[in-house]
Amino acid sequence: MSTYSASIVPTSALASPGPQAAVTSAAPAFRYGPLYWMAAGSFAVGTEGFMVAAVLPSMSHDLSVSVAVAGQLMAIFSLTYAFSSPVLTALTGGFDRRNLLIAAMAVFAIGNIVAAVAPDYSSLAAARVLLAVAAGLYVPGANALAGVLVPPNRRGRALAIVNGGMSMAVALGVPLGALVGAHFGWRMMFIGVAVLATIALAGLLFGLPRGIGSGITVASLRERIGVAKRPAVLSALVATALWAAGAYTVYAYIAEYLTTVAGFAGSHISIALFMWGAAAFSGVVVGGFATDRFGHGRITATTLPLVAIALFGLSLAAKTLTPAQAVAPVLIGLALWGASAWAFSPAQQTRLIGIAGLEGASIAISLNASFMYFGFSMGAMLGAVVLAYGSVSDLGWVGGLLELAAFAVSSMIGLFGRRLRTAPTGTI
Repeated sequence: MSTYSASIVPTSALASPGPQAAVTSAAPAFRYGPLYWMAAGSFAVGTEGFMVAAVLPSMSHDLSVSVAVAGQLMAIFSLTYAFSSPVLTALTGGFDRRNLLIAAMAVFAIGNIVAAVAPDYSSLAAARVLLAVAAGLYVPGANALAGVLVPPNRRGRALAIVNGGMSMAVALGVPLGALVGAHFGWRMMFIGVAVLATIALAGLLFGLPRGIGSGITVASLRERIGVAKRPAVLSALVATALWAAGAYTVYAYIAEYLTTVAGFAGSHISIALFMWGAAAFSGVVVGGFATDRFGHGRITATTLPLVAIALFGLSLAAKTLTPAQAVAPVLIGLALWGASAWAFSPAQQTRLIGIAGLEGASIAISLNASFMYFGFSMGAMLGAVVLAYGSVSDLGWVGGLLELAAFAVSSMIGLFGRRLRTAPTGTI
């Protein structure tokens, strides 16, 4: 999940200012307290963004739509986030950063209440749009403020804390949400996230000093497009989108897969998701340290094939095993998938920082988030097509092929990176 995602980027890769921001004045003495409140907001955002997959079958039943149609609720959220976040962040560049962050979290809390009481599919889809807009403003704003709350030599640690909230959402928030949804219904999941968002909102109101972030300048749309047009950067962003699409082709319908293939239901699904989330969190941490030690090239070249193998294995288990026989292989596949997929994320961000250079690093990282969410939306849509013309047992084949495509693009960057970096970018 870019520094917007559920990832902890290696500290050495984040010596530049926080995403979408450049600090024009000296940073004050560091304070970690506000960072944890911003991390609480990231935890709420991450939990809401990924939890729908855990209760998709029950949502589709209650809303009288197919599982494939219900899955588009995730595509709607991801697509809205992908396109609204960079545009709205640029357009609100003149706003007070603290007030904008507080407003975004307030809207996010309200959006979850609207989602909880939505009477039909259309209303819930509209609530998801509202939630995505609020999340798309909050996450880059939190990263920007993290960059000015601490001295330059501690920015990597500050960003790791803020984005650690999203990592914890994958590891704990989503499986806990699945448990709540299984026992109290999916609407209570949104109520739970609204409570989390309200707690984070209170922390932001009382924990963020007034006037904080007054020295931040926000990159314009022209500057963002300029960085995205660099061939090497664009190629890396395409690899991110393919990686995300491959994962979400399966993840968006993971509850349906677990029920059909392994006979899981209710709390068993939350246990499986907890295993996946714990593996993902471990992958983020190990991937960050491994990237520092071995370099991003080796990590991306290793993790993407492993993700493909894991997803292929999920389809193979579905095709060849009975539900009782499939339990252990499916759980192993989930663990391998979670660990390898999220170990790729910090390595990819480090690669982008190296390609974009110090002056374009923060913009490249923010663009990575948009491409990631664009990939999520494409994966959810593609998964719906697979379900329409095949079955859940086919999801892994398609997801694995997308991961191999990401591997091919990523390898091309490694082989021809020097040529790409020196290619003319044109003018805007």
